[in-house]
Amino acid sequence: MDLGIKDQTFLVCGCTAGFGLATTKALMKDGANVIGVARTQEDLDQLKAKYKNRFTPLTGDISQSDIINKAINLAEEKDISGVLVNAGGPPAKLFEETRLSDWDDAYRNILRWKVELTQKLLPHFKNKGYGRFAYIESSSVKQPYENLVLSTSLRLSVVGMMKTVSQEVSGQNINFNMIAPGSHDTAAINRLIDKKSQMEGTDFETTREAFIDNIPAKQMGNPKYLGSLAAWLLSPMAEFVTGQVYALEGGAVKSTL
Repeated sequence: MDLGIKDQTFLVCGCTAGFGLATTKALMKDGANVIGVARTQEDLDQLKAKYKNRFTPLTGDISQSDIINKAINLAEEKDISGVLVNAGGPPAKLFEETRLSDWDDAYRNILRWKVELTQKLLPHFKNKGYGRFAYIESSSVKQPYENLVLSTSLRLSVVGMMKTVSQEVSGQNINFNMIAPGSHDTAAINRLIDKKSQMEGTDFETTREAFIDNIPAKQMGNPKYLGSLAAWLLSPMAEFVTGQVYALEGGAVKSTL
């Protein structure tokens, strides 16, 4: 499918692993250019070697204001058409295991930087008369999961922000959407399984098998396919879609909303 994004440029946060990498590959496959942000220089260098001038690396922690400002400068310079707002989550903990410092960290790592990035990118898209925001969060915004109280609480705040802003800028060809993945075959899910195995006193593989068995689809999601959806949401083809949360979770969410 031709997404109509050939030669357009996109900002991808967390571009070297998991969903960010999958989205980068999907965008590149359709002829787009990517400004990729990640912490590890070596991983960025590998993408640069593969995609040459179509890939612009930015090394650093996207949750920090100085890196956000550098990303904004590159975004404006290269006239980006959309952004994938994506980064890792907080540690898996029960509520009673958390301290107030954990909540402060979760606010900074999940919500605060996304507000700052969104605020600073919005004027560019308004001047352009076009823009796409796609946020990667978690299916826990649809249905809470054990050990994810920090993630669930703050990601729900991102949903509230995204839905509200999508209404405030409606009619300006600037769309806001979110993907809420469930259990996908990534490093992040392995950390959750490891936490569960420690709590239950079982080995990792046994816990992993039971984890998968509890998914109605009886398998984990493939990040590659999520990346394809993200690329579509960042494309002109998603012109009639805004303020939506897409849960990709293999049937695990029982909510009707």
